[in-house]
Amino acid sequence: MKTHIQIIEDKEILTIIPLLRKLNNKTPIETLEQRVLEMSKMPHYECVGLYVNEILVGISGLWYSTRHYIGKTVEPDHVIIDHSERGKGLGKTFFSWIDAYVINKGCEAIELNAYSNNSKAHKFYYNEGYNVYGFHFLKVLRNDKKFY
Repeated sequence: MKTHIQIIEDKEILTIIPLLRKLNNKTPIETLEQRVLEMSKMPHYECVGLYVNEILVGISGLWYSTRHYIGKTVEPDHVIIDHSERGKGLGKTFFSWIDAYVINKGCEAIELNAYSNNSKAHKFYYNEGYNVYGFHFLKVLRNDKKFY
């Protein structure tokens, strides 16, 4: 098994859609593609891909910001490892790469969100040294009030 991890270039960003759909199947595909294209052009966003035998099996967005309470941070977002590749230590490899990459960029902390019903992700993040410091709240402002 040959693995490599790299930042996904803007011109290749839509290659994340099949994996992203496994995490988010509620958002219409056209809307999802439009949002991903818009995100990829933002200066404080990057997307990293995990490849096994040249096949994209893991993704994570990286959102950079500076917070008054901790300094320069990164938020891994839409993190997913394909189900067929889980349990092989790839998540640990992926996050070790992310840690080194963002430290090199001057980040002092990593903050992330995990869905409240995703207990496997919670266990993984605890094992990687993350702690729970609060709750993530969301208020939908669209008229339909739907989360997608």
